[in-house]
Amino acid sequence: MLLLLILTGCASTPQLAESTERELPRRAMLEDTPFHGQRDYQCGPASLAMVLNASGVPVDVDTLIPQVFLPGREGSVQPEMLGTVRRHGRIPIRIDGNLDTLLTEIDAGHPVVVMQNLSLPAWPVWHYAVAIGFDLDEETLILHSGMEPERIESFKRFDATWARSDRWAFVALPPGELPAATDAQAALDAIADFERVQGAQAALPAWEAFTARYPESAMGHFALGNARYTSGDRQAAVEAFEQALEQDPELAVAWLNLGLLQREMGKGVQAEKALQQAAALPGPWQQQAREALNAP
Repeated sequence: MLLLLILTGCASTPQLAESTERELPRRAMLEDTPFHGQRDYQCGPASLAMVLNASGVPVDVDTLIPQVFLPGREGSVQPEMLGTVRRHGRIPIRIDGNLDTLLTEIDAGHPVVVMQNLSLPAWPVWHYAVAIGFDLDEETLILHSGMEPERIESFKRFDATWARSDRWAFVALPPGELPAATDAQAALDAIADFERVQGAQAALPAWEAFTARYPESAMGHFALGNARYTSGDRQAAVEAFEQALEQDPELAVAWLNLGLLQREMGKGVQAEKALQQAAALPGPWQQQAREALNAP
């Protein structure tokens, strides 16, 4: 009992924003999130199996163990967790480390993998769990954790253990679905990392969703253009590059790709203009644009 008082005695219940209190339901529960009990040091694979199953990936814990479990570390570390999600065709996206965002994702139907330290900072006991529900009136969070499905923890107790991991958390979503609350850069980086593993065609629905959510992102439209080109839709790729340049007329690589694609499509005049624009902009793409202009 003394240890419990040491760990939590100075913690306070986190205060939710007024908008969170106003917009969220008083209770939410993701009933369809399956539970997989944790065996020794295998909370990482168990948590991944739960969120992957919830998103439609039929994978079991035993399959995931060799992919994420590091015996020398007696557990799983974050890069292996995120990389495994990508290999199974889902996009892991980090969410902001605050209770408002966590509850918002649950309300949106997204179970959230959270990392906790169940001991003191100097002697960490790292633990992964899956947040699946909440009760605002009771100020409690519901988690699939360890060998306990639907474990109830107070906001105060949970936040104290979550804070010791710098409130690390992520959702695992199919391409084309985005978190309810995330910033554009976090989503863009997550989709780009997924594309490097699964390829542009697999990432295409994600870029479509991203540009619909963040139409002001020049890099989002540029990435969408590349994915459309790889998928064989050249005219749609042209349109995406043009959208990128509407947002950022100095995005040289978009001028370059637009010009090369227009040349490929037999649009010589438009290609020449686009390549001249790319060649006029200083930076790493300038020389390539000049070489393209001088090519026979």
